[in-house]
Amino acid sequence: MAALVIGLGAASLLLLTYTYLSRLSSILKSTPEAVLKVSPKRWTKEELRQAYQRLEKNLITTKSYADRIPPKLDRRYIITGGSGLVGGYIVLQLLERGQSPESIRIVEFRPLNRADMLSGPASTVDFVKADISSAESTNNAFEKSWPSSVAHLPLTVFHTAAVIVPSDRSKLVYGLCESVNVRGTRNVLDAARKAGADVLISTSSGGVSIRPIELWISPVELLLSPKNKLPEIKNYLQVMDEKDFFEPPRKHEEHFANYAVSKARAERIVCGANSPELRTGSIRPANGVYGQPGDNTLGGSLAMSDCPTWCAHIIQPFVHGINVAIAHLDYEAVLAANPKAPQAGRPFMITDPNPPISYIDMYLAIETLATTPFKLIRLPPLPMWFLSYIVEWYSLLPVKYPFLRRILPELKGDIKHMKPGLFSVTTHMVATNENASRSVDEGGLGFRGVVTTLEGMVQEIVEWNVEHKGEKKAKKFQTSISFAEEIAKAAEAAGVMEKMGK
Repeated sequence: MAALVIGLGAASLLLLTYTYLSRLSSILKSTPEAVLKVSPKRWTKEELRQAYQRLEKNLITTKSYADRIPPKLDRRYIITGGSGLVGGYIVLQLLERGQSPESIRIVEFRPLNRADMLSGPASTVDFVKADISSAESTNNAFEKSWPSSVAHLPLTVFHTAAVIVPSDRSKLVYGLCESVNVRGTRNVLDAARKAGADVLISTSSGGVSIRPIELWISPVELLLSPKNKLPEIKNYLQVMDEKDFFEPPRKHEEHFANYAVSKARAERIVCGANSPELRTGSIRPANGVYGQPGDNTLGGSLAMSDCPTWCAHIIQPFVHGINVAIAHLDYEAVLAANPKAPQAGRPFMITDPNPPISYIDMYLAIETLATTPFKLIRLPPLPMWFLSYIVEWYSLLPVKYPFLRRILPELKGDIKHMKPGLFSVTTHMVATNENASRSVDEGGLGFRGVVTTLEGMVQEIVEWNVEHKGEKKAKKFQTSISFAEEIAKAAEAAGVMEKMGK
């Protein structure tokens, strides 16, 4: 009898556990009604093909939206990260509106590698290699003399340089983000002051506002809920805005990852430095900046012949680098015109001028239009979530116990990024340009995006196909994530990880 009771108890426990996990899995596979109301329409193959044919004949270039770029100002410009996704578009837009190449300086850690900057006026812009985590290197880049024709002009600094590590969340591995994103921002700010800059605008991140998903739901609540009305996972749907900036700073663990922690701190450093002598502010691109083959959003997926995903149903706002760059120039126009502008000293959220899309829209665009192989492999989110904790635990072992580095094999490939933070940054989100799009008189930037997500992603695929004409497989482009890994390995090899806070 006792054995029967134990057996029934065990069977009941297994059944309850199975039911609990099944219901939790159902929630993770769902799309909340609230976000579906904001983004009810999915892309179709027909509209994708029509957009492709249109853009193949008439690409979106700086000339095609020149009337939207704020007018030329008689100023000099330093752009940190000026060959990157956002910084590069800032350079191209400055040149399009008539700034002379000698009035622009790119301060960058890596050489120019954007195809659209290797010829024409952009290729003649002054380039200074620098490591912004070093105060000396940053100062040297800013103190370099200017041509006499522009040396007398006031100086604007666009600070777009950063390292992006979206999956790490432990304080034990915060050093890299702290070194470049926080210390580097302080160094840029100090160098800008010494160089006499009176406007400084930094690129922040919409990720600053994202909170970690709280997967845990009370078993009693989940098991007793009707199957057609399951409870919500906390933070499974989030609104990306600037409200958190006007609240007390969050604790480290209240951000989804170390990257967000560092960008939040950097943003407050920049905005807190605002004064009549140096007007400052930040632009927050919504989650998922794209627009170049090396971007993590679309470019990363294009490069995969087999693309595993658990987030095909996830709806998120994306933003093209062109739109983010225009927002920087809009902000500059406001701050340069008015030393007491009320817009100074705060961030503005920026997204594409359309409702958020679903990842399945992006995947459909690749499947329909790309000439390189692409196969979507759908994965169940719940098992991957459990796996992420195992990967994180394994990855931190050599950090906690350095002797294990000689024993434990290092994780290679995409699996090393499979950590809990990644799930929080790939959850349902909505964002708005509401504050940035207000008129200047109403306290906004007068921002208006020129590229929709459909146009931007299709154009990137058009350019991808041209780049891969005659190729049977995708080329390898350096993404911001792989670039961050390169920096971390170089620092470790040089024995400076201790100084970086590791």
